Amino acid sequence: MLAAMTGAIAFDTHRFVKRLTDSGFTETQAETLAEEHVALLNDNLATKADIAALRLATGAGVAGFETGLRDEFAKFESGIGTALAEFKVDFLKSMLGAMIVQTAAIVALIKLL
Repeated sequence: MLAAMTGAIAFDTHRFVKRLTDSGFTETQAETLAEEHVALLNDNLATKADIAALRLATGAGVAGFETGLRDEFAKFESGIGTALAEFKVDFLKSMLGAMIVQTAAIVALIKLL
């Protein structure tokens, strides 16, 4: 007979084999089916440990992504600050230039009068 628990998934193989033999299967057929069921369960079902490992890995991945995103945002924010400062300087230069031209035009008009 097979063990009642193989791998990480609990499966009562004795009960399974007994029910199959009671239904007309030979003991060899029932044991083969039980072995295949245990293999399918262990290969295809996630255990609590699998889920905990996935949570841990996902959490670490998210934390790393978050750190990277924060770094990229800080660089972006710094770049925006620099661009705004440069824009302010350029804007003030052009406004000052426009004011000088306006003042010169007003002075020239006043002299003509």
